[in-house]
Amino acid sequence: MTAQVRIPTVLRSYTGGAKDVTVEGSTVGEVFEALDAAHPGIRGRLVDEQNTLRRFVNVYVDNEDVRFADGLGTPVADRAQVSIIPSVAGG
Repeated sequence: MTAQVRIPTVLRSYTGGAKDVTVEGSTVGEVFEALDAAHPGIRGRLVDEQNTLRRFVNVYVDNEDVRFADGLGTPVADRAQVSIIPSVAGG
């Protein structure tokens, strides 16, 4: 399965400035592994040591929040769009 991953500005230093990256994977976890293989170090910014999404990272597969699905096990269909959106704090 091929997925297009939207990279937020804060992580584009890992992708050489690219805002969209195409990788293979049938789950969010596999997409992140492929993303890290192509752009080393980025996965560590998304997933913690317990292999769960970091608290302030939101991930959507075709507009569905993976926290309300199966997290890293959320299926990714062919040509799906995976969006990584960092949380924004404010007061």
